[in-house]
Amino acid sequence: MPVGPRGCGSDQHIVLVGMMGTGKSTVGRILAQRLRRPLIDTDTEIEALVGRSIRSIFLEDGEPVFREVESRVLHEALCSEPSVIASGGGIVLAEHNRELLRSSGARVIWLKADPKSLVERVATAGHRPLLDADPLGTLMAMFEARKSLYSEVAGRIISVDQRSAIEVAEAILR
Repeated sequence: MPVGPRGCGSDQHIVLVGMMGTGKSTVGRILAQRLRRPLIDTDTEIEALVGRSIRSIFLEDGEPVFREVESRVLHEALCSEPSVIASGGGIVLAEHNRELLRSSGARVIWLKADPKSLVERVATAGHRPLLDADPLGTLMAMFEARKSLYSEVAGRIISVDQRSAIEVAEAILR
């Protein structure tokens, strides 16, 4: 997918990236409220667009279809009015998404967490199909595979370990 048209993107967007369970949606809600901007949660947008849950899309259509829709939703979000965008954890996997994030002018913030702390947050959530077999092992492998990608697009890194969502949002606002 090519980078969006000229004028698409804004340095007023705040895009939260990071592993599943780092609090992107929760922190995003707090930031959107404080900044009086819309929140665009890419996973919520995908579910609304397709009319099914993320889990259902993964299981019935496969990850490639999910990633294609995810890319379209990211592009549309970055072409919208200045917003807070809570992205899905794998949004950085596609090179065109990373290029879009880098070239959009958006402020991209990596919410970083140790996979061991994430397993408690996400292991019991039934809507995360990638974690069905081995939550800790999968999270550790995902982190290793994705950390350089998050770093590639992020202008800032905020550790979420041992911090509440409010503390993370306040660190971002500073």
